[in-house]
Amino acid sequence: MLHVFAGPEALTGEEVRIEGPDVNHIRNVLRMKPGDPLSVRVRGDRKEYLCRITEISQQEVLCAVESARDADSELPSPVFLFQGLPKGDKMEWIIQKSVELGVTEIIPVRMERSIAKLDKGGAKTDRKTARWQAIAENAAQQSRRSIVPTVHAPMDWDEALAYGRQMAQVRYIPYENQQGSAGLREQILQLRPGEGIAVYIGPEGGISPDELRQAQEEGVQPVTLGRRILRTETAPLVFLSWLVLAFEIE
Repeated sequence: MLHVFAGPEALTGEEVRIEGPDVNHIRNVLRMKPGDPLSVRVRGDRKEYLCRITEISQQEVLCAVESARDADSELPSPVFLFQGLPKGDKMEWIIQKSVELGVTEIIPVRMERSIAKLDKGGAKTDRKTARWQAIAENAAQQSRRSIVPTVHAPMDWDEALAYGRQMAQVRYIPYENQQGSAGLREQILQLRPGEGIAVYIGPEGGISPDELRQAQEEGVQPVTLGRRILRTETAPLVFLSWLVLAFEIE
């Protein structure tokens, strides 16, 4: 069943009105017809609305709400991924898979060893951020998330540390020279629902000594994700998988 997001103004009584790019996808790509089922999540509303299409035009799709149920697809704690800017299209892959695993916000970070360069502001950065946000929305639809995670414009390292301090009670920085993954496992199992969790991932060249020192001074805890060195696109998925295991797998 197709799953789409809609703004709060889309829900009126027992009807949902879908507009924007999803109309073309429903009408011309999937060639759906009146009577076909549809799942809708209204932003800001934790319910999933099970609907049936009643009318399709070039501008909108009207759906009748048949039932609603509480959505339970979110982790019990918000998770903030601070990802050192990687080269190529790796960021797109990281965003897609992180959204599938339950991340709440993704913050690209300009770091000392980042190969990719994106300046503050500017048309190129704006286009990149908009594309990343679209990828997050598509991944949220595919994985039936209750929310569309936010992808921020790239931050500098000091900005990322300050934002993590503001948003998360628990902050980790995986570091290849750190020892003791068993300790991290025990800490994750003891996390309390509702606590904000931040993780800082270095780019291809890793985290520099100065960045590690600054993070530790800010109270960010260095941890290891295992005995092997992980690529920058693998590390966040390992960490998020540990959270899924701790919070959702009985």
